[in-house]
Amino acid sequence: MTVGVQIPAYDNPGGACVRLVLMHDAEGKVLVLVPSDKLLNMAAVWSLSGRKLRAVRGEDTQRYFSQGGLQSEEGQQRLMHSFTLLVDASLQGQSEINLCELRSGLSFQWRVNTTPEQKVLYGELAQEPETIPLQSGAEAGRDAVVITRAVERFTALRIQQRLEDTLGLPALAPTTQKIIMLRSDPDSGVDALVPVVRLDPSLSAQVMSWAASPYYAAPGKVESIEDAVIRVLGFDLVVNLALGIAMGQVLNLPEDVPRGSTPYWKQSVYTATLCELLTRRMPIETRPKTGLAYLSGLLNNFGYLVLAHLFQPQFSILSRYIEANPHLEPQLVEQHVLKVTRDQVGGWLMDSWNLPSEVCSGIRQQQFELPIGDGEPYARLLRLAQALLRREQLADGPITTLEPDMYEPLGLSDGDLEDAVAALLANRDSLDQLTHTLSRHRTAV
Repeated sequence: MTVGVQIPAYDNPGGACVRLVLMHDAEGKVLVLVPSDKLLNMAAVWSLSGRKLRAVRGEDTQRYFSQGGLQSEEGQQRLMHSFTLLVDASLQGQSEINLCELRSGLSFQWRVNTTPEQKVLYGELAQEPETIPLQSGAEAGRDAVVITRAVERFTALRIQQRLEDTLGLPALAPTTQKIIMLRSDPDSGVDALVPVVRLDPSLSAQVMSWAASPYYAAPGKVESIEDAVIRVLGFDLVVNLALGIAMGQVLNLPEDVPRGSTPYWKQSVYTATLCELLTRRMPIETRPKTGLAYLSGLLNNFGYLVLAHLFQPQFSILSRYIEANPHLEPQLVEQHVLKVTRDQVGGWLMDSWNLPSEVCSGIRQQQFELPIGDGEPYARLLRLAQALLRREQLADGPITTLEPDMYEPLGLSDGDLEDAVAALLANRDSLDQLTHTLSRHRTAV
């Protein structure tokens, strides 16, 4: 399970908090010291140390720095003499440094008194996080240019025709194309959906599994596809789940992901469910479509799969950067390493596959403080759902302060958020079983 991190307040006007990062390789562990508001540049770490270091797994880091012996000043000072130190050059010459370790919350003041026999290396380890271009979903053409440049920079591929035709992305299966058409047609209903489901064995098996899931608590035995769609699940839910699963199975799940990260389907299901729960608590007059809110949540992280597909050699490096910078939004790390983000490639590709524009725009803008256009409410829901899930250790990324401007524009209150999260957590067993069901079906729809 991933552990969200937040930079702790350190009540000392004399200096900002410096982050302690425990790293290791086959030779052993080292401590890295870097300003807490900066990105730790792994390329610089590897160059300075001459070793392929990586951040220690999050739960192991938390356990190590939570030891009783490190809660005393004597233990803290001893800690700083126990390892090789890699120190950002901006800290050289300082006599006292305010240190913090983000996962455990340990913070203390270190009187710099290294011994001659201790190995201390100084280097330019820190960088300002790069900003993400904030164009709206309506300017997806710019994203295509950014993606093309990134692909050409990191591969031997030179784009000469339509971008989506040259990247080796699998074509959508016929069933998926039919589902997209049903999703986009406001007049479609169960009469059009049931034949599509019935003709696809994989989709039929999935629909029957969903209908039998404890989360939907269907009374009596589910006897047929018609029974599952009409009596238990409904048109919207079947279309959105089927579409989300089909999209997720177009690309393989990456293997070398950041250690301790939330599994793809678990994060997708919890985000989709919480988006739906929040939507149902919004005022009716401003409430977006519940089905599209669920679909946005289910596909919110689809761009991550696309990054793993497009940048296979670099994806392992990206994972090391994300592990070492848990205090930063993963999209900021992606921008630094790849010059493109999951939101850009996910929104662009879904738009090129003609998914609902509200979903594409919402996913593209989910990191924006002021999203615009038809995707605005969906972007706000995604950003809010992620912030709430991180607090429950059900989504990846740093824990951020939940400001009223994140939920008040949606017509939600503190009480609404508490109720939605409580309803989500009350169904964890059923949601985990649903996640397992979705993960099991690896045959593309």
